[in-house]
Amino acid sequence: MVSARPTLAALALTLTASAGCADLPEGGVARGAVLYQNCDQCHGKAGEGSTLVQAPPIAGLPGWYIEEQVLHFQWGWRGAHPDDVEGLKMRPMSRTIKSDADVKVVAEYVSSLPAAATPATLTGDAEKGKAGFATCSACHGADGAGNEAMKAPPIKQLPDWYIVRQIGKFKAGIRGYQAEDAAGATMKGIAGTVADDAAARDLAAYIQTL
Repeated sequence: MVSARPTLAALALTLTASAGCADLPEGGVARGAVLYQNCDQCHGKAGEGSTLVQAPPIAGLPGWYIEEQVLHFQWGWRGAHPDDVEGLKMRPMSRTIKSDADVKVVAEYVSSLPAAATPATLTGDAEKGKAGFATCSACHGADGAGNEAMKAPPIKQLPDWYIVRQIGKFKAGIRGYQAEDAAGATMKGIAGTVADDAAARDLAAYIQTL
């Protein structure tokens, strides 16, 4: 039997009890910090991520991007494809955040966390990746710092395993297949220019040098 999703009230009681708070804060980063406790079981208390459950580090990512992606999961633009194993786990978690206002404060809290360096876990040729990155830099910037106007997140702080996995998902149509997701559709087309898994690892190796 599939259990019903918790209401915001029930979730708030659970979270405030674990946080030792009498009441869920009314708004702002303080509220986001309490609500984030439902996310830290995968993404870590400091937003450091986990390779074990394939949850990327999210600390320090811009609030606009965190907010956008949580909404995309809620709307089914991400995490609805049957082959998106990690996305299928993330989608119901995103729905525990019951209002757009709460999505925003969670995003603000995550953005306030200090980003940490991500160690290399894959073998790739950074020099080869540098040539391929020229295509990526048009949106993500020459320094990988991202561009909000183009809906391109910073990628220089992402781990190599996550970059390779997401390129594979875009190439396979597991991400970016929704007509409404214009940025995802653009990324799907760009990912299609990455020849193979080795080329994706080379790209990730170069991005780690930024």
